[in-house]
Amino acid sequence: MIYLASLSPRRCELLEQIHIEYQQVAIKIDETPYPNEMPQAYVSRLALTKAIAGRLAVSTSLPVLGADTVIVCEGQLFGKPIDKSDAKKMLRQLSGRGHQVMTAVALVSTKYERQRLNISTVYFRHLCESEIQAYVDTNEPLDKAGSYGIQGRASIFIERIEGSYSSVMGLPLFDTAILLTESGMAVF
Repeated sequence: MIYLASLSPRRCELLEQIHIEYQQVAIKIDETPYPNEMPQAYVSRLALTKAIAGRLAVSTSLPVLGADTVIVCEGQLFGKPIDKSDAKKMLRQLSGRGHQVMTAVALVSTKYERQRLNISTVYFRHLCESEIQAYVDTNEPLDKAGSYGIQGRASIFIERIEGSYSSVMGLPLFDTAILLTESGMAVF
């Protein structure tokens, strides 16, 4: 059993897919990027900070898993949109081009702190304004990094991905399994 320092239903779904028993822990951390912080460092820092905050919240010796996902398009970091207008702006920028999805995962306990970073590339087809508006009107993009979820309606926008589908969803299962195995947990 592990603790998951996240309330994300997508991360829960992914852990259930590989039959990992978990309990969710609600945490709050400051997600403000540091000045000049590179996206890889930022997402890795947040994943580790979330895992540590989760461990402190439950005072446990069991492993705590933290994860964070960001989108990087033409050097610009995209987190979750602040409102519908921001979501539309992000989707316009993603339209017709590729972008990187960076998901960091961290596993901490009283004995160790381990992290992994997965970087995938997602290619969007060109989106017309009416498609962007219709998608934003569903409210689906409002709680997702980059304003879209690959597992939802936005899947029709994606021409292809290079990398990990589960990482783009928010939890790279390959990397998570490696961390769990290194911690001594049986994944199968």
